[in-house]
Amino acid sequence: MNDRERQRLLDATRRQSGTIGERIPETVTVQGDAFPLREFVFECKRLDAVPESERERIEETERRLQRERLARKQRIEDGDISQEEGEALVDSIRGLDRAINALEGLDEPRYSEQLRRKKIEDAEELLSLIEQRP
Repeated sequence: MNDRERQRLLDATRRQSGTIGERIPETVTVQGDAFPLREFVFECKRLDAVPESERERIEETERRLQRERLARKQRIEDGDISQEEGEALVDSIRGLDRAINALEGLDEPRYSEQLRRKKIEDAEELLSLIEQRP
């Protein structure tokens, strides 16, 4: 693979929009150990709130995924790989990015909950205005 193609692949790993439509990989091998990534992410997303007992495990998984992402990107930068191997690495990096984004967003309230809270606040404000009228 030439330098121009390598740079194109590296640019693809930096694009935020690259994770749109990407699926979280079923499993990922991190430091030689297979990890059921999709199951773990969906298990975490089903929680209404992240309990303290799970927080450390989730943060450690995020760190492991970040390290694996960096290692795969480094293989593109340094390694003597074919274009096909590079494309496969980019796809796997995007899958890791998708999982990392999902795990990072666990503490954020779900959009539907935010919308419900906003509607309640708006209704309370409207009632307050109505009650103030003579």
